[in-house]
Amino acid sequence: MDGVFVVDKEAGWTSHDVVNKMRRIARSERVGHLGTLDPAATGVLPVVVGKATRLAQFYTRSDKVYEGVVRFGWATDTYDRDGAPAGEKREVVLDRAELEAALERFRGDILQTPPPVSAKKVDGKRAYELARKQIPVALEPVTVHVYELELLAVEGAGARLRVHCSGGTYVRSIAHDLGTLLGCGAHLHELRRLGSGEFEIASARTIPQLAALAAEERLIDALVPAAEMLPWMPRVYVEEATVRDIRNGRNFPASPFRAQTDAKYVGAVTRQGELVAVGEIVVPNLYHPMVVL
Repeated sequence: MDGVFVVDKEAGWTSHDVVNKMRRIARSERVGHLGTLDPAATGVLPVVVGKATRLAQFYTRSDKVYEGVVRFGWATDTYDRDGAPAGEKREVVLDRAELEAALERFRGDILQTPPPVSAKKVDGKRAYELARKQIPVALEPVTVHVYELELLAVEGAGARLRVHCSGGTYVRSIAHDLGTLLGCGAHLHELRRLGSGEFEIASARTIPQLAALAAEERLIDALVPAAEMLPWMPRVYVEEATVRDIRNGRNFPASPFRAQTDAKYVGAVTRQGELVAVGEIVVPNLYHPMVVL
């Protein structure tokens, strides 16, 4: 099996936990995930298996869609509910108009500092590994893009938000920075990922559901084939002789009559619909196979 399983991750598991469970379910060692999801969070975690793991590099900056609750009144050292309180707890009555005005500061391109407990690397080490050892972590702010930040509801001292953002955006940091801006402290109380790239919660399955399919020898029913990955990438049909050239590392042509003759990447697909490789443009209509499946 070469493709993606869209897993609906449950709270308490790390992304690596899910990968290990999928290795057993899919009976494969070639398993990885397309973007870390915090242990406390639930929802979409795409897991790639087989040759499709080679396509993971094209998903590092995929857009994400989340729905979550921000709890106002105190901040935490992890920016979420699992952390220790950072400062005194306060009772807060949210003003919807004030909150709406504050949210405007977090739309579009924003400069964001990742949480000190995160998967970001510092001198080759994950920030969360250093934080566990009580080693101070200084992370550099990065520019991210928030396409949509919608206030869905105000529930006591909590605000339910919908966030559509670029890859690398931390909703935990948005929650923390909102609390700082409003002067009352805040942290992320719950988070559910509804979408990651082209993969959506509607097609996601839990680990128990996938295990049940495997027990019935129907796991293939839940697989998104490699040929259906990267739908944004133009396709080029290749004949058998060209497939052999591609597997030998030779450049391959694209029809000059294609609509996108200058696309940076194209997928080379057989007439039977199998994705053979991803090519990178050399000159117009000529591509080099940078990833071969």
